[in-house]
Amino acid sequence: MKRLVLVLAFFAISFGTFAQSVSESTITKRENRKGMVLKEWNTAAGDKRAFLDRVTTYDQFGRKVEEIEYASYGQKWRIVSEYPENSDITAKVVREIEYNDRDKVVRIRKFEYDEEGAKVKQLNYYPNGKLESVKTYEYVPK
Repeated sequence: MKRLVLVLAFFAISFGTFAQSVSESTITKRENRKGMVLKEWNTAAGDKRAFLDRVTTYDQFGRKVEEIEYASYGQKWRIVSEYPENSDITAKVVREIEYNDRDKVVRIRKFEYDEEGAKVKQLNYYPNGKLESVKTYEYVPK
């Protein structure tokens, strides 16, 4: 029980630091996108018919929760973004699930951030949960 309390305390402290790391401009953008569904339409050269190209859905905090790319035959791919439970407008995405044109899971991405909120690692998993690859981020000052 004591270990569980320590783990929960660690996450609470980490989340508090993590939550403060989102920039003011990001919060403003999220405020403007609360509950929005953005539809992007495309028109081929020489054609007057527009077709649906992409749909992006935002949650009640203005955070991107789903993005769908379309082609002439229908859905090309779909990505669902997840945030920490009980989080607010300041939370960063912790997991993305990518689906193919048949709506089958093809990849799961998990993200890790440092204490300043910068993304430091992306772990890519196969649908069966096996680790596929790890991408690390290095920030080099000018």
